[in-house]
Amino acid sequence: MCPSGRILTTQAAASDFRPAFEVLDADRDGKISRDDLRAFYAGVHGGVSGGDELIGAMMTVADTNKDGFVEYEEFERVVTGDAETLPVGSGAMEDVFRVMDKDGDGKLSHRDLKAYMSWAGFPATDEDINAMILFGGGDKNGGVTFDGLLRILALDSAYAN
Repeated sequence: MCPSGRILTTQAAASDFRPAFEVLDADRDGKISRDDLRAFYAGVHGGVSGGDELIGAMMTVADTNKDGFVEYEEFERVVTGDAETLPVGSGAMEDVFRVMDKDGDGKLSHRDLKAYMSWAGFPATDEDINAMILFGGGDKNGGVTFDGLLRILALDSAYAN
């Protein structure tokens, strides 16, 4: 079962990253601001070194219409790498993954996912977390990679409608 309460199946919409967008949109106003990103980084890690610089760089890359906010369409371009002007490795989801990966081993462990789900306000049992890890191609001991996280998010978004 996904955090949203839906039962896992193998059918997924690979291009809808709205659940990830909504996690970053802390004030739920439909756009990501610098304050939203500060809240995200502070909530997950208690802040990051050079946080304002990192946030500024992320906003510069993602805010293509230069209105000071990242709307969903801009976010999706960054996440999927569809914008021709994006530097390699600038995906917002990669940054989210790094923040979630508390021990920096390149995989989200059961503990990483459980802590994140709790912080984000999604009730998830140990069984739910294990199912997400398995669906993402990981195992209980090794955790799930970045690609696995994208699979999990795409699966959950397929049932958001």
